[in-house]
Amino acid sequence: MLNYIKNYLEAGDLDKPKLVFFLDEAHLLFKDAPRAFLDQIEQVIRLIRSKGVGIFFCTQMAQDVPVNVLGQLGNRIQHVLRAFTPQDADALKQTVKTYPRSDYYQIDQILTTLGIGQALVTVLNEKGIPTEVAATHLLPPTSIMGPMTQADYENQVRQSDVYLKYKDPIDPESAYEMLTKRMEEHAKAEVSAKEEVQQAKNQKEEKGMISEALSSPLAKQIGREVVRGVFGMLFGKRTTSTRKKSGGLFGF
Repeated sequence: MLNYIKNYLEAGDLDKPKLVFFLDEAHLLFKDAPRAFLDQIEQVIRLIRSKGVGIFFCTQMAQDVPVNVLGQLGNRIQHVLRAFTPQDADALKQTVKTYPRSDYYQIDQILTTLGIGQALVTVLNEKGIPTEVAATHLLPPTSIMGPMTQADYENQVRQSDVYLKYKDPIDPESAYEMLTKRMEEHAKAEVSAKEEVQQAKNQKEEKGMISEALSSPLAKQIGREVVRGVFGMLFGKRTTSTRKKSGGLFGF
């Protein structure tokens, strides 16, 4: 997700980030991580500032975060550190060295005596310089530890800057759909062509049957009789055929 943001978002140097990620238990993120993954994280951290996005790695010790990543993190919020073992004391010394020098606090002492809700804080000022270390009381987040109601959720969604852009779903035509459409059109064209060929074949067969019937001796004889009868009516000629039937003569 961070890599996607790095590649496709561009916001410039904002006073406040539009989006902030809090990666809790960061030591699990970096534990036994491959080198390629660490390089990718470092690259994202270097470029994410211009995207209007902030990232916080939440862990107990600064040593849990790789040096190359830790060096890109300007804002520090450190809660109490306890030094119960020699290893804890060494970790405390290393952590103290990462803070700006203070004329008001003995950082190694203040870090071990902070109470609940207290933290040692240093951030970057407008010029990008780390500010003086300050021991502060942190306000609890103004949030609800529980599921958000549907009304509050819809209100937050409508207030989003991207709501108008993404509120209407768009289903663009996929490559599969375009290929399927072309195949259907091709199949219809083949069926139409076969029907035209069959129709032409049927017409040809009908013409052949009519031509054969007209060229038969019976058809020729009927034609001659019809023509003879027509000319007879036109010119007053008639062909007589006498048949003795019931003592009369009948002409045709």
